[in-house]
Amino acid sequence: MKLRVLGCWGGELGARRTTCFLVDDRLAVDAGALTASLSLEELLRVDDILLTHAHFDHVKDVPLLADLVASHRDRPVVVHGSARCVRTLREDVFNGRLWPDFTRIPRASRPALAIRPFPARRPFRIGRYSVLPVPVAHQVESVGFLLSDGDGTVAISGDTGPTAGFWREVNAAADLRAILVETSFPTRLQPIADASGHLTPGTLVGELAKLERDGIPIFLYHLKPAFEVELRRELAALRRRGVRILRMGDEIDLSQAVKGRRGALK
Repeated sequence: MKLRVLGCWGGELGARRTTCFLVDDRLAVDAGALTASLSLEELLRVDDILLTHAHFDHVKDVPLLADLVASHRDRPVVVHGSARCVRTLREDVFNGRLWPDFTRIPRASRPALAIRPFPARRPFRIGRYSVLPVPVAHQVESVGFLLSDGDGTVAISGDTGPTAGFWREVNAAADLRAILVETSFPTRLQPIADASGHLTPGTLVGELAKLERDGIPIFLYHLKPAFEVELRRELAALRRRGVRILRMGDEIDLSQAVKGRRGALK
């Protein structure tokens, strides 16, 4: 299983793109940078989109992708989300006012999109992948994921403040190869982070203390671009070995180290 970083920021500014990870060219985890990063040919290979939650920066390319691929696919792209995330997409996005209802376009019998809910805490399958959605602490219903192809597991926190259930599942995963953890605001803005359900370097330290094993690579993402310099300085001061900041274009091969741009803390 290979994970390609299309977007890893907590906002858009210049060339920085919002959260989107592409797994084996077929499965997208969040949709903050699909259409800005991939060619039409590459977009047509994406069969499934797995959403952590319904906030704009994580779902914004779902409607744009639907418009691009609607006349080019024989079967719909399947969008997987929690019950409330699915309701938000159906009622507030694909409602004919904000965006056409691509769950019925081009035809109800052959739509561009299918939107399917998943229950929290129950594993389900997307093709060859096993997905365990774990509720985390955010402003809206939000989940992290443990995603496995049978040979290795990657854990992705989603947007969250301090949480316990995610780390319980991480510690229970026997074949864990990497953990992706959000870190959004500098510690001086802890009240904003707490109110919005995000981590700072200060609370990140407490979260990493919940990990009960050594040697697992940890990759940070969702840094707010307006605080990039401050966050990099503060994270570097933590001097945590095995912790790196993701950059767009990074590839995580679960059987090897990160290829390309390594995103070291600096």
